[in-house]
Amino acid sequence: DGRLTFYPGNQTVDLPIINFMKRYGTVFLNAYTNSPICCPSRAAMWSGRFTHLTESWNNFKGLDPDYVTWMDLMEKHGYHTQKYGKLDYTSGHHSLSNRVEAWTRDVDFLLRQEGRPMVNLTGDRKHVRVREADWQNTDKAVNWIKEEAINLTQPFVLYLGLNLPHPYPSPYAGENFGSSTFLTSPYWLEKVTFEAIKIPKWSSLSEMHPVDYYSTYTKNCTGDFTEQEVRNIRAFYYAMCAETDAMLGEMISALRDTGLLKKTIVIFTADHGELAMEHRQFYKMSMYEGSSHVPLLVMGPGVKEQQQVPNLVSLVDIYPTMLDIARIPVPQNLSGYSLMPLLCGKAGNEVSAGGSRPSWVLSEFHGCNVNSSTYMLRAGQWKYITYSDGRSVPPQLFDLSADPDELTNIAVKFPVVVQSLDKTLRSVVNYPEISASVQEYNKRQFISWKQSLGQNYSNVIANLRWHQDWLKEPKKYEDAIDKWL
Repeated sequence: DGRLTFYPGNQTVDLPIINFMKRYGTVFLNAYTNSPICCPSRAAMWSGRFTHLTESWNNFKGLDPDYVTWMDLMEKHGYHTQKYGKLDYTSGHHSLSNRVEAWTRDVDFLLRQEGRPMVNLTGDRKHVRVREADWQNTDKAVNWIKEEAINLTQPFVLYLGLNLPHPYPSPYAGENFGSSTFLTSPYWLEKVTFEAIKIPKWSSLSEMHPVDYYSTYTKNCTGDFTEQEVRNIRAFYYAMCAETDAMLGEMISALRDTGLLKKTIVIFTADHGELAMEHRQFYKMSMYEGSSHVPLLVMGPGVKEQQQVPNLVSLVDIYPTMLDIARIPVPQNLSGYSLMPLLCGKAGNEVSAGGSRPSWVLSEFHGCNVNSSTYMLRAGQWKYITYSDGRSVPPQLFDLSADPDELTNIAVKFPVVVQSLDKTLRSVVNYPEISASVQEYNKRQFISWKQSLGQNYSNVIANLRWHQDWLKEPKKYEDAIDKWL
């Protein structure tokens, strides 16, 4: 969650390495994901192009494997490149349930799809390495810096992708039930200031926006939660962020120990945030700040120190920035703009090789747990969220300066603002057309999957993530799918 990198969010948990990067570099106060889910977000970051241009619709459909990423171009121009950890930009290889849910989200039924969010404390005060796989990848990257990077005669670019602070799979609910367990150890939980944890306000289920209601239901959050449960989920999530911060620290220490830190640019960001029970939801897949606002910190030669940049930026800006750093010509077909002018402190007259940066950012979502394609335009104090064809689902408008928690939808109150933002959005993406093509894609994918199963279809679909409900009335649900098709 990007809000943890600056005041007041950073008061809830001790993140010493993030603070180190702020002291010796630049923090972006308004950085957004271009799609709040793992694979489509990474597809935008690696391609420098918006989701509707790469057609990375869900966690299964990312970039074409032969797409030329910024790292490919840097390698071609003489950089030594190395990747460790989670990549997930061509396909997330997520469960079959995840795919089928993304395809069938327009079907007129409500099924609980995720395990209910919960916390789990493991180990003792000495238990530091909770997410062992992430630590192993961090160790590999650290060793590479100390053994390989130090001896290189050419410049290098190193990428480390972590799973944390993503919630863990919930084995109690079976492999299909997603990742709804917030897991940490007492060591990390002690880094959290419980008194500073804000308990989010919730609308009643009946007052919820229809898409929010669907998401809350499919994320299994419609039941009762005590204040203690909500506080714990948030605290455990912050503790998982503290563990992530420590891995970043290992990387920076390795660069410092080898004398490389002074001549290396370090970028820290994330694919999306975590709602952690804001708006009665956990996970991402939402345009609310907890899910769509990401951290972005940069330090290194030429980067202004102790700078906070208020400009709106997003992950598609990484591609032209990397090329700008490496002095490689930037392709014309990108959606993003180099961050280098902002990083050097030229915020006032920012014009990069690709022209001047727009005053808005775009995010879109087409995957599971949300029953409509969603488009978000952030411009100035406004956040405008529209759905599907722009007519069948009511839009949302939030004034983030007056309502940072996004509790009051003022779309009806400010029709002129809505009209203006919608016009800007349509100049960037013909969203009714994109929504229709995603619907067609979903049907095609579902039909070919169904045909591949033959006689086995009824049995397979009944045992996916929603099976507890499905098995009670299989005919009702199969009929709903047939009607949709």
